[in-house]
Amino acid sequence: MRFTSLVVELIRARPRLVVWVVVLAQAAIWLLLPVIFYGSPPGNLATVLAFGREYQVGTDMGPPLSFWLADIAFRAAGNHVFGVYLLAQACEVATFIAFYHLARAIVGGPHAVLAVLLSMTVVVFSSPSVEFGPLILARPLWALLLLHSWQLIGQNRRSAWFAWSIDCGLLLLTTPAAIGMILLVAVFAVTSARGRRTLMSVDPLYALLVIVVLALPYLIWLIRADAIVFPPLPEIADLKARALRWGVVLGGLVVAMGAVVLLVILDSRWFAGDSENAPIIHRPPVGPLGQQFVYFFAFAPAIVGSFVSGLFNINRVFGGAGVALLMSGLAVVVAAGDLIRLRHQRLLRTAWALAIAAPALAALAMVLFMPWTSTREVPTSLPAAAIGRFFDDSYERRTNQRLRAVAGDPELASLIAMNARRPHLLLDATPQRTPWLSIAKFNETGGVVVWRARDTGGTPPPEIAQRFPGLVPEVPRSFDRLVNGRQGVLRIGWAIVRPKGA
Repeated sequence: MRFTSLVVELIRARPRLVVWVVVLAQAAIWLLLPVIFYGSPPGNLATVLAFGREYQVGTDMGPPLSFWLADIAFRAAGNHVFGVYLLAQACEVATFIAFYHLARAIVGGPHAVLAVLLSMTVVVFSSPSVEFGPLILARPLWALLLLHSWQLIGQNRRSAWFAWSIDCGLLLLTTPAAIGMILLVAVFAVTSARGRRTLMSVDPLYALLVIVVLALPYLIWLIRADAIVFPPLPEIADLKARALRWGVVLGGLVVAMGAVVLLVILDSRWFAGDSENAPIIHRPPVGPLGQQFVYFFAFAPAIVGSFVSGLFNINRVFGGAGVALLMSGLAVVVAAGDLIRLRHQRLLRTAWALAIAAPALAALAMVLFMPWTSTREVPTSLPAAAIGRFFDDSYERRTNQRLRAVAGDPELASLIAMNARRPHLLLDATPQRTPWLSIAKFNETGGVVVWRARDTGGTPPPEIAQRFPGLVPEVPRSFDRLVNGRQGVLRIGWAIVRPKGA
């Protein structure tokens, strides 16, 4: 009798169950890892929370939706960053579930599972899934936009117009790259016969009205703040460097596809032993429109996004790698044909599991082992909770008032702004970025100014002393990192600006 593993039978019989299991397992890994091993949030997540606390309609960091949701999740978890980590993983789960429904509508359930498994290796490996922000929130909205676009163009479901308009409106409130994403969908619709037929009705006008209503507050803010500014085009002399940047960004996306290439090679005929005994996952034939849809959105976002990054000298792909490479797994499955043989099942499972676990293992190694091998500070090793409690309590004991604002070193100030009573953040070096608080207002209401102490006296850096004349530094406070390793303790200099009339 031919032996077929339980995993293959589940893919054939219960594809949705397999998708939920692998997606939830991956989300659990990235939820537990930061909760257990991170002393402070990664990247600029603390700044995202500080901006979200103000509920501004718009800031220089982009549209407001992701910042508002981060603050809501933070407050719902009792002012703990666990809520934001959970929100980030909820976005990841929503992304792949929506992507599975899209893939199932094109290639059927079993092949959709394979597409999800392949895309997971790309998205997880190429972009962080813990640092919640516009790039994370844009992924499920992009997946839903593609799903509803296929329902409109490929399945002629007019009822999807309302959901499609909601996706577009929320994307415009999430990321500056939303206009480019929507334009890609419009380009595909206009260049296909079915798409043009879909547009020949009054439904797009109603959808446009919904989009305008959703995005109108942010649009008004852009106009009032005079923030609608097109980045300047590069000079002729800079074109070579910008072209090189385009190649670097595009090459990074190709490298992120390494796990998919490895899995394809391992399943190819080159490594096949007895291919006749390999189980086969079959699907109904994919029509020309489905192939065009998959290939277009597998290549166009990556090429266009990397080109924009190169043109305007952006370090990473415009819109995020999670958006640019989402459809890559489905493109590989469509290109593989109607019958896919799963050769060397145990080897494939092992390689896929390593590709999924490798980013988490790398993050864990950076937290636990890098401090012993390098003097470079690990950003997530700072004890954010202890830092926030100390300066909050110290200010209240000295002034008999709760801490209302914090300024100085942006990284340390953002961590203090996460404490239980959420003081305002002032980026005093660039006060235009925090319009809710000025240096004059800070000196009037009082607060704490912090910096990294370079000596035992806690002398403030010259630029901070210039912006806050008359600072009287306190004795620096030392904090142990999660793992000190070869680094000394974290020494923070600080000073209190007392409120006027206190």
